Amino acid sequence: MFDVCALGELLIDWTPSGRNEQGVALFGQNPGGAPANVLAMTTKLGGKTVFIGKVGGDAFGGYLEKTLLDAGIDASGLIKDPRYLTTLAFVNLTEAGDRSFSFYRRQGADLMLEWDEINKTLIDSAKIFHFGSLSLTDEPCRQTTHKAVSYAKSNGKIVSYDPNYRPLLWKNQDEAAREIVRLIPQADILKVSEEEMELITGKRSIEAGAAELAAQGPAVVLVSLGREGAFFCCAAGSAHLKTYDVKTIDTTGAGDAFLGAILYKLKDKSRGQLESISKDELSAIVDFGNAAGSLTTAKRGAIPALPLKNEIETLLSEKKRLL
Repeated sequence: MFDVCALGELLIDWTPSGRNEQGVALFGQNPGGAPANVLAMTTKLGGKTVFIGKVGGDAFGGYLEKTLLDAGIDASGLIKDPRYLTTLAFVNLTEAGDRSFSFYRRQGADLMLEWDEINKTLIDSAKIFHFGSLSLTDEPCRQTTHKAVSYAKSNGKIVSYDPNYRPLLWKNQDEAAREIVRLIPQADILKVSEEEMELITGKRSIEAGAAELAAQGPAVVLVSLGREGAFFCCAAGSAHLKTYDVKTIDTTGAGDAFLGAILYKLKDKSRGQLESISKDELSAIVDFGNAAGSLTTAKRGAIPALPLKNEIETLLSEKKRLL
């Protein structure tokens, strides 16, 4: 039995790592892809996870398979297809550690995942099915994702959804909003950034935007706010929780760590329990996620930067929140 099964992209993040003697920028190879990052965080905390996706039959694909296995993630759902190349993403960082991406993904292997290639028993054996919107940007993976979500929902799985909007991967903003919104009613847990919330709802007010998203079906809505922490909304109420004071050098993977930690805490909940969760219980869980996300920003990369449970608990006990 798996706690979380995730479907989506697995790729290489090329992260800035200084300059050579001629002053030319150097990039370090890091495993990435939001669904895999989420699984890695859940696994690092003690959860049992499995990944479904496709990489190229190249050296990068082999490296990513090894990364999953080294992280303790079941890789039996990973397909290595020699017809395609593994997707690459180059990360650009500001002095504050904020990042933007440049993708090399045209006919990238992750987009070529077909529904008939998926081992459905992996979804059957999971408590939570998680996915993001990067697998909705193009076919055939778009329809594959829709079918997988429908399959998980019809088989009683808790569905977790992170839109994870990347403008460069969509034809235009209208298409992105339209495709992202289509699957919100299927989600039990929805995590969005402030930018994604505004894109989907057209609202700048976090309270109003989160309420509109919750009205579409999710029992738990999470809005990640970067250095401002996170906002949550559930039937019992809502709250804004500040994050923690760490020396941030790279925000890559912070939102995935946040969500992965929360899924770890929610992995034994039924839909009914999510609908009736108390504000205090969810507040403590989101606070745990905030600490996980904060610690991830103190190191470079995504999966390599994920914190241990005792590191999260220590940061929580210190109560050093950003003002």
